Amino acid sequence: MDEVVITESNPSTSGSTIRIICRVCQKQFSQYTCPRCNSRYCSLQCYKRHNLRCTESFTRENVMEELKQVQPDEETKRKMLDILKRFHSEEEMSSDDEEESMLSEEIIQKVLSGQEVKLEDLSPKELKQFRRVIASGELSKLIEPWTPWWRQPSSRSISLSPEGCQLVKPVELASGPEDKITENPVGPESPLPPLRQLIRGDPSPFLAVHVVDVLYSYCFTLRLYNGDWHSDPLGAATVALGMSKVMGDLERPETVAEALAACLEETCSPVYRHAGGFSFGIGLVDDVVCLLSLGTNALVCFLCDLQRLIQAGERILKSEKIGKTERRDTIRKLKSADKKVYFMMCWVHEQPEEVWSTVANFVEMEKTSLARLGHGSKNFKVERKGKQQSEVLIREV
Repeated sequence: MDEVVITESNPSTSGSTIRIICRVCQKQFSQYTCPRCNSRYCSLQCYKRHNLRCTESFTRENVMEELKQVQPDEETKRKMLDILKRFHSEEEMSSDDEEESMLSEEIIQKVLSGQEVKLEDLSPKELKQFRRVIASGELSKLIEPWTPWWRQPSSRSISLSPEGCQLVKPVELASGPEDKITENPVGPESPLPPLRQLIRGDPSPFLAVHVVDVLYSYCFTLRLYNGDWHSDPLGAATVALGMSKVMGDLERPETVAEALAACLEETCSPVYRHAGGFSFGIGLVDDVVCLLSLGTNALVCFLCDLQRLIQAGERILKSEKIGKTERRDTIRKLKSADKKVYFMMCWVHEQPEEVWSTVANFVEMEKTSLARLGHGSKNFKVERKGKQQSEVLIREV
């Protein structure tokens, strides 16, 4: 289908503007271009419809490129072997209905014996099938789902000292990385300073809203990494900053509705469409409510964990050989986010427990309102009609 081009006169510039109609729906002006086939489209829905083979191919190439760059440690290799073994077991169970197995006997024996399997070991047919499975998301079904720490019963008994630090410094035991992602995150090692030592005036009246934004970002990142951000600290830190408008220096939401709408819009964007879209985002809002209901100590621990994530990403970045300007700019953003999270931690520590139940009620109400809007990304742009009333409520909090 040929592209439809419309030329509009522009009196302000005494010239004309060329605009192209979406190649898919033929109704709206196109705003985006497919990075693979250069087709013009207007929305996420039209992008998905424009060429299924193209979008799957583009996703597969991105995944394969990421796989080439990843340098797995022993724990990552062990987890992948477990996944492949479970995949092979499921294949054996369904082998009566199929003519042949996806993997050759030689590869299967390598997997079962614990040997490392590389892409080069696969035949062209096996490699093609493997890429198809990755692009379709079938392998993700074999990964054991992670239960967030804030959903565990132990999260309701988190204790910190009156100064906001750990009561007892945890002893490092000989445990694997898997243990790091099942227990509650620990609080700060040092006492948190009073807020009056960090700023001269009063803190922003919208800090409770900013906590909601950062909470959503944290839950999104941990869910996306199945709880194991330690496997890729820099990637996790990049995701967290990209999702949060507050940490990423993009905006300063002034209402809970505004903060949640921006987060849901980003969750439903083409970048994260594989995560689960709108329903995944609504589930994250439930996570935010759950964390708020745990109270001050749990919120301090969440911010402390987020700070460690950002600092770990910064350390990884400093060791990487990338462009000097690009690295300096990213390090600056991570340092800025680190300071914001620490300031927020100190502020949260000084708030009474009843604040969080009030904020949780606001989030719950907005979740109900947003859930009625459906999956259209345009509906997430919530107008600030109740801005004045919301500001008063937040100040009271």
